[in-house]
Amino acid sequence: MTEPTKRKRADITLAAIALLSAFLNAYNIWLDQTGNAYYTAAVTSMLQNFHAFFYASLDSVGFVTVDKPPVTFWVQTASAYLFGVHGWSVILPQALAGIGSVLLLYAMVRPTYGLTAARLAALAMACTPIAVAVARTNNVDALLVFTLLLAAWMLLRGARSGQWGWALGAFAMIGVAFNEKMLQAYMVLPAFYLFYVLAYRMQRKKKIVVLTGATAVMVVLSLSWALAVDLTAKDSRPYIGSSQTNSVMELAFGYNGISRLTGNGSGVPGGGGNRGGGGGWPGGTMSGDGRGDAAFGDGQGRDGTAYGNGQGRGVGRGNAAAAAANGQNQGSANASGTGDGQAAPGMNDNADAMVPDDGMGGNSSSPDGVTGGTGGNAAAPDGGMNGNFPGGAPPSFEGGGQRGGAGGAFNTGKAGPLRLFQSALSGQISWLLPFAFLSAVGLLAGVRRRQPLTDKQRMTLFWLAWLLPGMVFFSIAGFFHSYYLIMLAPPIAALFGAGWNELREHHRAKRGWLAYLFPGAIAASAAYQIYILSPYASEIGRGWIVAVGLLGVGSALVLAAPVLRPPLVRAAAVCGLLGLMIAPLYWSATPLLYGGNSMIPSAGPDLNRSAGRGADSFGGMNGAGAALPAFTFGQGAQGGRGGESGSVNEALYAYLTQNNTGEPYLFATSNVNTAESYIIKTGKAVMAMGGFSGSDPILTVDKVKQLVADGKVKYFLLSDGGFGGFGGGPGGGSSEATAWIKENGKLIDASAWQSADASAADAADGLDGGGRMGGNLSLYLVQNP
Repeated sequence: MTEPTKRKRADITLAAIALLSAFLNAYNIWLDQTGNAYYTAAVTSMLQNFHAFFYASLDSVGFVTVDKPPVTFWVQTASAYLFGVHGWSVILPQALAGIGSVLLLYAMVRPTYGLTAARLAALAMACTPIAVAVARTNNVDALLVFTLLLAAWMLLRGARSGQWGWALGAFAMIGVAFNEKMLQAYMVLPAFYLFYVLAYRMQRKKKIVVLTGATAVMVVLSLSWALAVDLTAKDSRPYIGSSQTNSVMELAFGYNGISRLTGNGSGVPGGGGNRGGGGGWPGGTMSGDGRGDAAFGDGQGRDGTAYGNGQGRGVGRGNAAAAAANGQNQGSANASGTGDGQAAPGMNDNADAMVPDDGMGGNSSSPDGVTGGTGGNAAAPDGGMNGNFPGGAPPSFEGGGQRGGAGGAFNTGKAGPLRLFQSALSGQISWLLPFAFLSAVGLLAGVRRRQPLTDKQRMTLFWLAWLLPGMVFFSIAGFFHSYYLIMLAPPIAALFGAGWNELREHHRAKRGWLAYLFPGAIAASAAYQIYILSPYASEIGRGWIVAVGLLGVGSALVLAAPVLRPPLVRAAAVCGLLGLMIAPLYWSATPLLYGGNSMIPSAGPDLNRSAGRGADSFGGMNGAGAALPAFTFGQGAQGGRGGESGSVNEALYAYLTQNNTGEPYLFATSNVNTAESYIIKTGKAVMAMGGFSGSDPILTVDKVKQLVADGKVKYFLLSDGGFGGFGGGPGGGSSEATAWIKENGKLIDASAWQSADASAADAADGLDGGGRMGGNLSLYLVQNP
């Protein structure tokens, strides 16, 4: 008589962790109306025809693509097809990918390290702050990590089953991941190759053949879309956005490849550029939200300097009462300008003080501003930002990271071996990094030269080979955003979970010096977390530091005692675990509690400074839910949780619609800042002449003439100067094409297309024209002679 098959019991603990992940990743995403509007505009266009869908075109006609390959946007388009175009519908795939990553990591860790290790790894992944922040946006990184974890699961499955087909599938998935974010997907290749060599048991010749075939499959899939696009006639497809040669290969290996390491050409193109939700260059903080920051546009840094939002408006986060000629920051910083200062309408006590007119005029200074806490000043010439800044890399500040850490231009700290431990990045990813390293020591302590590696040791080497190259890259890279660090979340979480079990076993068995790794890892991690928390003590309270100290350091001291009863050991271990997880959990919850930035996701109490503010730093954005103008995007009433986008001028839209004579483009404009709003809200095609930044070399005078002659477009909404784009391209106001349009086009009187109830100030700033980027906006009609 055969014995009844044992039923697998559901893991209730895993279910609870998955629910926690779902809450952190998905709760309140419906408050984000647009997400990253750059990518949401593309999804809106991709829904309209296969041409736009295949190329990931920003507009439905197919003028220019977004700056990433299309796979993630194909998934988002499918979601938008099912649920409609909303912020939450394009974010949903990433939120689900974040939950899926937690479950995949559990499935990968459990067979080798055990149930407890798998649960702890899943918990650590669920509570990684930057992973949560990214999963709550429609940026591609959360889906990228899920795809790579799926590839890793397939690789491990093949090693356990002895079926080499799984290896082919694993490398094929990396090829898919390449078409999500290009070379970033290849950061895991050292781990995959090393694990294949160590873990796959087959004859050497066959192993080489299989690995060669798997690599070939990966390369073919990686380059399939790029080659298909590049081999298509250029006049039959969109321009490749953010490239300089209209080539996907150049985008992949240039801007999205080598330039990330060298920093050349950084910061101008790309949906990952600093166009975050506050209305800076264009629309967000340049070097983070922390104390000592220098912020472009929304001036979120408490003691930071506000530089004006490209329209020549100096913006300082301060008190509405201080809105005379200056905008006082909380740290006595001020932004002075040439115009009459006034508080933006509808702002609350923390309203931005606006300084209209042609730029900041003199200077803006802060005692803890651009020089990272040592004082200093910075000046912007008339007309907004320095005209030589557009088209090149943005300024790099010494200081200005979170809590005054040396954040550089993108709040990523100073390059060097300790970069991930600096204040700019540590709170995003590094909470459990000390424990992960000491875990690796304990897990590999039994390696002997003449003995074969165990499964645990091979898996540990796999996770280290994923972690260390990534750490090296981010330590020396010249240009990246902090949310790219989600790539390090799986190996840190896996090593933490696996190491907890292994180090605790060393401690229980009293294996010499190895026995002290467990309390040592807890103590080191707790001390490091106190270091991360300390600069925030006045803001979040000292209770967090006390809790981590008592639970973490206290439990480590107890565990270091020579003789302990087992119940006391268990209690101390539980306290130590709580001590190490409470701070990352709080950090992970901050995007949900305070609202995040869909353009440049991050986590931490710094987000609380912009709570009560919407996506833009204009009127009607207070926490009480003041009325917003019609068609305005953002989540001002929801405490700044919304994505960033401009507004749609109803009068302009009505004018353009009424006077359209069959042109497929509603109008053309300098860059995506104006275009994306109209694309999302109306579904019409709007031409971003210079791509994302306004600096893509797409148009010449002859091409503009041809577009007009072919009846493709006749209206052009352009900046009168100042900062219409990042420069060099149509947006800068200096290109030949833009100059030709202004010289040969008919200037349409503003009264014909401005909203009747628009205030003079708003009209002067171009707010009612739908843009935030370029001084005063003017509408030109260009017709065939």
